[in-house]
Amino acid sequence: MIQNNLQFSKYKQIKDEKVAMAVLPWGATEAHNYHLPYGTDTILAEYVAVKAAQLANGTLADSTPGSGSITVLPPVAYGVNTGQMEVKLCMNLNPSTQMAILCDILEVLRVNGVSRLVILNAHGGNLFQPIIRELLLKYPEILVASVNWWVACNPSEFFNEPGDHAGELETACMMAIRPDLVLPLSEAGPGRENRLKARGFREKWAWTPRRWVLTTQDSGVGNPSLANAQNGARFLDASIGKIAEFFYDFASAKDEKSLYETN
Repeated sequence: MIQNNLQFSKYKQIKDEKVAMAVLPWGATEAHNYHLPYGTDTILAEYVAVKAAQLANGTLADSTPGSGSITVLPPVAYGVNTGQMEVKLCMNLNPSTQMAILCDILEVLRVNGVSRLVILNAHGGNLFQPIIRELLLKYPEILVASVNWWVACNPSEFFNEPGDHAGELETACMMAIRPDLVLPLSEAGPGRENRLKARGFREKWAWTPRRWVLTTQDSGVGNPSLANAQNGARFLDASIGKIAEFFYDFASAKDEKSLYETN
């Protein structure tokens, strides 16, 4: 089991600290098969964000003293779940609500002179690219990026069948950091998916939101039966390492121009 020693800041520490970049973990509150908690995405988002920020802060302190630190904001625990409204207590935020939340957060960052924000996303239903494009026009002085943490590394190199939702990947990662919240795998459903029939959907050049009660019987998509904490820990460590490198690159860039290669 990985030690889940998240730290919480106090005003005494923060009031005189230069903050170069903020990280906002963004999860969801939704059913995760029968064996994982509703807050799985939020738990994983916060864990990855904090661990990656700790690594990146160490590199910043060694390589560019005085450049400021990376701070992790409290997570947003609700995501876009419009296709899961019939699944009991799956909570939904509309994309327009996410936009409003981000506007309020960016206003606070602007007032406090924080010039970078990374949204560390852990929920497939959250799509931040269009929102970030629009926010760019309102807050041009703040560089905003989003990271889907679970694809920073290739899941197929770590798992037999990673799964799409509450499958081997998420189950193994939760086993690694919060085994106390994972029910025995004998209580999990098989996570069978009823796929859309049209060829365009199957080949992923056409898209429509999935209606979750038609997609799966147990709310999972992906077989969790082969999950184990060791694989989860390996995947988390590798992903956190890559994300920490990105955090450092994004936070240490002098300005937007320096993010680009020069030919």
